Amino acid sequence: MRRTIFRYSGVVSVALGMLFVPAAAGAQQQPQALSVQQLTSDVYVVTGGGGNSGVVIGADGVVVIDAKTSPESGKALLAEIAKLTPKPVTDVILTHSDGDHVNGLASFPSGVHVIAQQGCRNEMRAALDAGGRGAPPADHMPTKVIAGDLERVTLDGVAFELHHWAPAHTSGDLVVYLPAQKIVFTGDIIASNRPDTLIHLEKHGSSSGWITTVQGVLRLDADRFVPGHGDLQTKADVESRLASVTKKRQQIAALVKEGKSLDEIRTAVGDPAPAAGARGGGFASFTEVVYRELSGG
Repeated sequence: MRRTIFRYSGVVSVALGMLFVPAAAGAQQQPQALSVQQLTSDVYVVTGGGGNSGVVIGADGVVVIDAKTSPESGKALLAEIAKLTPKPVTDVILTHSDGDHVNGLASFPSGVHVIAQQGCRNEMRAALDAGGRGAPPADHMPTKVIAGDLERVTLDGVAFELHHWAPAHTSGDLVVYLPAQKIVFTGDIIASNRPDTLIHLEKHGSSSGWITTVQGVLRLDADRFVPGHGDLQTKADVESRLASVTKKRQQIAALVKEGKSLDEIRTAVGDPAPAAGARGGGFASFTEVVYRELSGG
């Protein structure tokens, strides 16, 4: 197997000592049927069983982007890959640390090369130390850590660009870009099955960092965007989401400056009333995240 790695650009600092939170909303407790969509002759998207996964077939092996939500769904993903090619899975790239993207690693072969951003590895290590969800076995922790804002990697003859512009959905997001194919895997930076953007404050995500990240994504020469959850997106779809989120954040910021309460802001921006004693999907809403960031509350 041929592998070459090229580094580029400076280091983006990320917060250390990450706190663990449970797997992202939508994680499945039972195995879910998987569906395979072909994007090019050697690039596929596998949906179901957790977050969307990418499959890139190279000269001698297979690169997987995100590993599903459980050992069972990870095993099902490997079974689908075996239907596409007899080549072994040699590398896994993680877009972030949420359990529905990493827990399936438990079923991957020993010795698989796992690539993640520094913050992602920190969050996975914290989850492993706590014995909680979101932590694959110790022998499947990331073996290569991305500490800069861009790393160019060639795996099995396929060129990848791994981007980290800022903490966004989590502290350790990676956007995976295939320049020759003009395809971007966004992880949960984009989740088209949710009306609002999800930011994990518990993992030091940032709403302003999300905007910076999506602006970076849109500068890439790409025409297909694979979200962490939901259907394939076009550049126009991503532009529309960026415009909507930016407008909403600006509106929330203005209301915070006026001294409005969180409940008043929710009403003003048209959020549905939160269920008693619960947050949407188990996490703070986008409105609450921005309010807490800007008010210190």
